[in-house]
Amino acid sequence: MSHEALPIDRVRFAEALESLPLDALHSKVAELRNNMDHLRYSNEQMVPFADEGDQDCKDAMYENLVVISRMNERINLLRAEVEKRGMRWSEAEVEDRQVSERMVNGVSPSTITTQSSQSQSGSLTDEQLRARLDATLAQDTQDDQEDEGLHL
Repeated sequence: MSHEALPIDRVRFAEALESLPLDALHSKVAELRNNMDHLRYSNEQMVPFADEGDQDCKDAMYENLVVISRMNERINLLRAEVEKRGMRWSEAEVEDRQVSERMVNGVSPSTITTQSSQSQSGSLTDEQLRARLDATLAQDTQDDQEDEGLHL
């Protein structure tokens, strides 16, 4: 079942990147960015329901943040692979956001998974979820305002 499948770990992901051509690495970044945008949009749409106390929406929104964090980590691995090949990381020039610096409510995305595994219930309070979502949405809005050009 797909809900039981675990994502590939970062070491195996990084190893798999070594055999991919440069254009495939850039395509993977575009795919990850697109997926992250969809997850953020999904979270935006669920906010009213979460505000009304829908625990399923809150859980889904938190899970989306964890997945976005994992995707940011993968983009960092893609960047490292491109730079390891002696190539320039062009995405950093086009987009003024550095995924390694992206923060969710003042917490590094790579620590979200660690924090969630440390919590006893695995659930956030309404206030914690809202604060994380607000921080993410505020950062996304800022990033969107700084972006120039056409993004597909």
